[in-house]
Amino acid sequence: MQFPQPTLGLSAISGRNIALTIGAAALITLSAKVQVPFWPVPMTLHTLAVLLISVMLGPRLGFAAMSAYLAAGLAGLPVFSGSPERGIGLVYMVGPTGGYLLGYLIASWLTGWLAQGRGLVPSAAAMLAGLAVVYAAGMAWLLNFVPAGKVVAAGFAPFILGDLVKIVLALTIVAAWRGMRRDSA
Repeated sequence: MQFPQPTLGLSAISGRNIALTIGAAALITLSAKVQVPFWPVPMTLHTLAVLLISVMLGPRLGFAAMSAYLAAGLAGLPVFSGSPERGIGLVYMVGPTGGYLLGYLIASWLTGWLAQGRGLVPSAAAMLAGLAVVYAAGMAWLLNFVPAGKVVAAGFAPFILGDLVKIVLALTIVAAWRGMRRDSA
């Protein structure tokens, strides 16, 4: 199976798409800054925003939004969770969470592509696939900082329950949005 390339052609560039991309990148930034008390560790809403935006906007705009977010971070803007305290720019991006950031970029396109034009159950499956990519890339990179025997305990176990809750919340938002659009048509 060949996957379409995650590129933005000139025909895809419009004022509306630019505004959606910038707005979505801002939403990703805000979600990375929100700390929600959760067990066993506090969580951000980063995963919620990335997966929700990807389902709602599709693969190209979801990928563009995540790319814009990463570009802002690379430029030194304090967009990442824990920044500027934990570093900014490239220093932050090559740190322990760098693989998760790359995973979000890949997941933004994959999730949008898998969910595009499909119902709620396929959208849920698309979000789970995107989440799997985030964890795979994140934990692979985390091996540079954590012994192999502890990577699941450090980079997966504390977060999976919260991420599954965020997927349920994202699906609820998608269902509500689609219901409102259907009712207004």
